[in-house]
Amino acid sequence: MAIFRFSSGDVTGFTVLLALGIMYGVFSFLAYSVTHMKFITPLGIDAPLDRFSEARAVQHVRVLSQDIGVRQEGSPGLRKAALYIKSQLELIKERAGPNVRIEIEETEVNGTFSMVFLGHSISLAYRNHTNILMRISSVNSQENDPSVLVNGHFDTAPGSPGAGDCGSCVASMLELARLCVDSAWVPHRPVIFLFNGAEELFLLGSHGFMSTHRWRDTLGAVIDVEAGGTGGTDLVCQSGPGSWPSYIYAQSALHPMANSAAQDFFGAIPGDTDYRIFSQDYGDIPGLDIIFLLGGYFYHTASDKVERLLPGSLQARGDNLFSLIKAFTNSSMLKNAYERESLREIGTQYHDEKAVFFDFFSWFLVFYPRHLAVILHSIPLAIYFLMPILLRLPNRVLSSSFLTFCDFIKGMLFHALGIVSAIIFPVIFAILRLLFSGTAMNWFSNPFLAFMMFIPCSVAGLLIPRFFWREFPLSQNASRVKTSKEELAGEARFWGAFGLYSFMTLGYLTAGLNGGFVTFLLAVFMLPAWMSFCLSAKSFGHESLRSLACYVIPLLPCLMYSVYFGGFLVAFLIEKLGMTGSLPPPYGYFIPDVVVAAVIGVVTGWCVGPLLPIIGNWLTRPSIMQFLLHGTIIALALSSQFFPYSTGAPKRVILQYTIRTKGDSHVEEASYDFSVVDSNSLLFVFKHAPEVARELHLGSDLSFDSVKPSAKETWMGIFPISFLFSGSMKFSAEKDEVFKQYSLFPALRPHKPQDFFEDGSRRIYLEFSLGSLQEVWVSVLNITGPLSSWSFSNGALPGDLLLFGLVEYLHSP
Repeated sequence: MAIFRFSSGDVTGFTVLLALGIMYGVFSFLAYSVTHMKFITPLGIDAPLDRFSEARAVQHVRVLSQDIGVRQEGSPGLRKAALYIKSQLELIKERAGPNVRIEIEETEVNGTFSMVFLGHSISLAYRNHTNILMRISSVNSQENDPSVLVNGHFDTAPGSPGAGDCGSCVASMLELARLCVDSAWVPHRPVIFLFNGAEELFLLGSHGFMSTHRWRDTLGAVIDVEAGGTGGTDLVCQSGPGSWPSYIYAQSALHPMANSAAQDFFGAIPGDTDYRIFSQDYGDIPGLDIIFLLGGYFYHTASDKVERLLPGSLQARGDNLFSLIKAFTNSSMLKNAYERESLREIGTQYHDEKAVFFDFFSWFLVFYPRHLAVILHSIPLAIYFLMPILLRLPNRVLSSSFLTFCDFIKGMLFHALGIVSAIIFPVIFAILRLLFSGTAMNWFSNPFLAFMMFIPCSVAGLLIPRFFWREFPLSQNASRVKTSKEELAGEARFWGAFGLYSFMTLGYLTAGLNGGFVTFLLAVFMLPAWMSFCLSAKSFGHESLRSLACYVIPLLPCLMYSVYFGGFLVAFLIEKLGMTGSLPPPYGYFIPDVVVAAVIGVVTGWCVGPLLPIIGNWLTRPSIMQFLLHGTIIALALSSQFFPYSTGAPKRVILQYTIRTKGDSHVEEASYDFSVVDSNSLLFVFKHAPEVARELHLGSDLSFDSVKPSAKETWMGIFPISFLFSGSMKFSAEKDEVFKQYSLFPALRPHKPQDFFEDGSRRIYLEFSLGSLQEVWVSVLNITGPLSSWSFSNGALPGDLLLFGLVEYLHSP
């Protein structure tokens, strides 16, 4: 008895599907190896002194994150880190040759300024923050010579040992400083290493340098080194002003990792780096913002330890940075502030236009300026409009071309419908899984589950238009153009897909963005693929697997890049969804799964979409559609057996001990404010980690219905990102416990009588006392109501606010 009956067409279709699975599997393995630095061989501790050594850099990371530990502002660890960095720089200085001048400074910065962060206008006042600087220059250099700044911060987030963020940055800079000296390289222009002691606190250290230091006006280029994880792709996330910095990177990086699309979307991420201070808010200095993006599971947590660093990451970063520093110092475009201002006054466009750039598997980087991108990205669309005429020459040009163009439009609509279905299908299955499962984000610690669940149904969505409309609704008469209906339908499907990618490419550029290179690559490589297919079809026929192979082979480079770019995007997204906040129920519970499903649908669309006009002949069969949908259901059921979190991908929670005081010695209320930062609520935490209730001294009769919610205004320790959290809970704490550690509490009181002015405004002088607090992360004064437009910033207001008054901020420990 035969259980399965497959026709020869079904067998061929499954053969094609298997071959595609193997091909994309190889591409995925290669992309994973590249993004996780498997191709980099780290140099050991005994590496030649004229080479960057990851092992030597890791030694610095170990001291900073393991021996010293937490280095948040106000902690003893921060001071220990500053002393360690300075001592290492002094040792480097002792080895310098006679042709090199080494200057080392430790500076204490103070200041005030305003900024808009995540839509919030924030006024900041700070004092006594430590920066360590080293300036390496030739003995013949002048004080005002244009210089290159390399910036990295050595402070950490609260409770984090900061191996990745940003001990890895400091370690890279220390090894680079050593390399500059021990390699006997004499820089053509000065190189300044800024070891920044206050980045986590709203970029205070970099602001202090830009507002007070004598070297600030000499800066001609900035390289900001950052970490959003523990290694992997060291991506250029921001560049500019202009395209000069990214051009230098394209010429010099040994392992290029950059794409202009990153800058288009960086603003959507709730965070900022020192690059903002140097190149946007205060300096307008050309520069690069280079960030470790993988390993984000441990970012800003107690698990950010040296053991979590991805091997090869520091080696690739160091090799790139040393080559990049050399290229910047030798560039004729390197100008100090006075020279840049002079060029502007005479009308010279020093800051040229943006550029489009992307790396191919970190092997090489493609770079072209925006004015060239306007031309290049318009060519596919021009070809799309010309092809109806060229294909119907020399007979009946006008009428036949119009009907051909109508078929192209239909083909484009069919392909667009397939792309939309490829996004909708995974979203539907994600929602259905959550309705029958009690846990969201099962893919969080096992990202392969997301691909298993959503790629098959996404491919099924791509095939839907072809499956339901097997006969393409042609406008042309096949007998008049002397071509078969099958060939005309294939022609319309191909040029429809080509036209869709062409429109998307130009639309992306017209919107002022620089990341349209993905769809541009698809359109460019589809042309030779189609020509190869047409030529092979004359010999082997349109239904031949040989013709299919002739179509696929020219597409291999763009398909490889699509997997590389898309795979990295999904991996980065999955890691970050564990810390993007908890949206209000009931819909907030679905958001992470829906987002991952939709993004995988988009990625599948651009990875498989170029093949669709041809492979659809083999794959649009009921047996294959059933196989894809059944595979999705099995993957969904399997994923429900996995727990979302692990030691390698922990769940984040936030616990704040909140004390409400009156005066400097009376406690009105003490509480624990508890919240999660993803869609699995606190009920999930108490269910799977009952020891949490014991730590909070909660009884077994705890009823969540009676627990008070925690107001967002309470979360001063994480202001202003507290708006990302919902479903927070508030639990009572013993007031007496507070007095065991503190005798006096922070208090705000008038400092001297207020001044009144004729225009009705007034000036109030306040004194902010920290009481008996020994370690202070940040002091937040949240002014609301009619005082919301006051400023601590010497009259420099955040945003477009009007000045009604000025507060003098006195920090009295």
